[in-house]
Amino acid sequence: QITEALLKERDKQAKWNGIPLLLQKLYEHSHPNSDFSQCQSILKEISPLLSMEAMAYVTEDRKAAQESTFPNTYTFDLFGGVDLLVEILMRPTLITQKKKQKISDDLIKDCLSILYNTCICTEGVTRRLAERNDFVLFLFTLMTNKKTFLQTATLIEDILGVKKEMIQLDDIPNLASLVSSFDQQQLASFCRILAVTISELDTGSDDKHTLLAKNAQQKKNLDPSRAEINQATLLNIPGFIERLCKLATRKVSETTGTSSFLQELEEWYTWLDNALVLDALMRVANEEAEQSSTESSDESGLANTSTRTQLPQSMKIMHEIMYKLEVLYVLCVLLMGRQRNQVHKMIAEFKLIPGLNNLFDKLIWRKHSASALVLHGHNQNCDCSPDITLKIQFLRLLQSFSDHHENKYLLLNSQELNELSAISHKANIPEVDAVVNTDRSLVCDGKRGLLTRLLQVMKKEPAESSFRFWQARAVESFLRGTTSYADQHILYCIVDSECKSRDVLQSYFDLLGELMKFNIDAFKRFNKYINTDEKFQIFLNQINSSLVDSNMLIRCITLSLDRFENQSDAKVAEVLSECRLLSYMSQMSMRMSFLFRLINIIHVQTLTQENVSCLNTSLVILMLARRKEKLPFYLRTLQQMEYTEKYPGFILNNFHSLLRFWQQHYLNKDKDSTCLENSSCISFTYWKETVSILLSADRTSPCAIVSYIDEAYMDIDRDFSEE
Repeated sequence: QITEALLKERDKQAKWNGIPLLLQKLYEHSHPNSDFSQCQSILKEISPLLSMEAMAYVTEDRKAAQESTFPNTYTFDLFGGVDLLVEILMRPTLITQKKKQKISDDLIKDCLSILYNTCICTEGVTRRLAERNDFVLFLFTLMTNKKTFLQTATLIEDILGVKKEMIQLDDIPNLASLVSSFDQQQLASFCRILAVTISELDTGSDDKHTLLAKNAQQKKNLDPSRAEINQATLLNIPGFIERLCKLATRKVSETTGTSSFLQELEEWYTWLDNALVLDALMRVANEEAEQSSTESSDESGLANTSTRTQLPQSMKIMHEIMYKLEVLYVLCVLLMGRQRNQVHKMIAEFKLIPGLNNLFDKLIWRKHSASALVLHGHNQNCDCSPDITLKIQFLRLLQSFSDHHENKYLLLNSQELNELSAISHKANIPEVDAVVNTDRSLVCDGKRGLLTRLLQVMKKEPAESSFRFWQARAVESFLRGTTSYADQHILYCIVDSECKSRDVLQSYFDLLGELMKFNIDAFKRFNKYINTDEKFQIFLNQINSSLVDSNMLIRCITLSLDRFENQSDAKVAEVLSECRLLSYMSQMSMRMSFLFRLINIIHVQTLTQENVSCLNTSLVILMLARRKEKLPFYLRTLQQMEYTEKYPGFILNNFHSLLRFWQQHYLNKDKDSTCLENSSCISFTYWKETVSILLSADRTSPCAIVSYIDEAYMDIDRDFSEE
């Protein structure tokens, strides 16, 4: 509505660079019956003004960039440019006539590029677009067109990143045929977008949320979450998982030929998000050019041609790494979701594990070359380089794959499975059913299985490496459950105490616990390694420094000691008498000290996924006492310890509340109690009975907690909610 004259007059002074006038022209040429022929030339004038700003934003330090203003993109949005482009893009969907308007691919590309550049530079634009559900779903339909796929995918990813409500994949028109129209490269890019739609929004701090709050949340939301519905939608797309497994396991040499690859790079060049990758590409080119210029002039001609042929290869590897990252992430989320068993079956059938095993040395754990491609402004060892992210994603996948699932034996090869059987025979122990039932046609091939390869790199990993945590988690996950004695033979990793990181330390304790549980040879070996009082003291200090981190190891030692004491075997008796660790734990005073502290460091209001194990470990100690009919003695001792601390009732009242919460938490029909059974080899029924006996209201019962709290100090009737 503003006159052209006014816009012209104001333009220079306001530094609008003619954008409002161009928008007015664009508006006139894009009315419902126009053929859009003029629009493209107008957009070609606007585009460079915006892309220069966006380029500056991406290459500059982002923080500095945010502080500076971006006048062109701001002006473009201020005068309604964003809404106008959305209208132009969506125009064909509004027309009901038989003769549908066709917008050219180039026009679509230009509209998307300009929208993306404005989103990058101007606050609030992405959020505004995200609120328009019709537009977001419409963008997915543009992905069927190969020519505009890259631009569309990048814009969708940006929009979904800020969208408050997760989209429902079911709402995307013809999702199954859309996915089947993608080639493998497009499918990998699509996985980037899917990642946002299948992950629970607050997974980042999952361990830190109190269980009370989580339980209350679960009661409110009995229906599956949007993320869970989206996971189910994906699993129902025919062939989807099979294609992901193929993508995850294909070799770099199987990717498409160089020509289309370079053509795609040119598209990337116009497409800003990937300027970083090109940045890296240019740096490699320069390095190689410098190397060749130092050689004699005769040879440099040859060197230059080799640079040309080598470049795409090094770039291809990076490309492949970035693809695999997205695919492994999606597989990992699906493996941890509600349809876990179905996904497991499919992943095994499509040979994901043997495929990853074959890629292990060449791609996943490859040695860095001198010119390893690194993203702009990062070094190759920083945690966000794709090489490192791929390794961590791979380890997370292994962890979820082998966690409490029989398919974990697919991580071995046939020879290693035979060794497991041989060890079982030699030790006179029946073979684990899962080993016998493992389908040999689906296991790893080659000289070594995936688990063995993982152990080899783990032993070489520097002490402070960020991989140590994930490696230990993946191995511990394989050992978890009703571990067979033979599994533990495979693992000869010694945990060293030079570790400073709490997370890594915790994963070491957990791994050590799984390695040693019920394994008399492991205790013997432990004693050989920790062979002086000084070393043993250091080890105890590590355990005592944080019981939240070390309680799984305490649980393992307690359970093992109980089993060994009930065996009449000369070798076991010898280790029992010699092993420092078992002797230490067999002292009643030590067990009571651990029990007292484990109950004291947790309260119903502060229970999280991370520290609830302390409650379960204290229960294990008391269940073993109940088996020996010593439960009253333990409760009386706790009562005496309270009196010594001059604070009667404070431990037992707290324990009473914790056990009431335990019932509420673990007797919920959705809760999986098999983990508790498998890790302790104590039936869940016995867990439940023990808790009921402890919580009995009968003050004359010698096994009820209330019998040991004086009336005056009784404080057990309070109800807890997450306030």
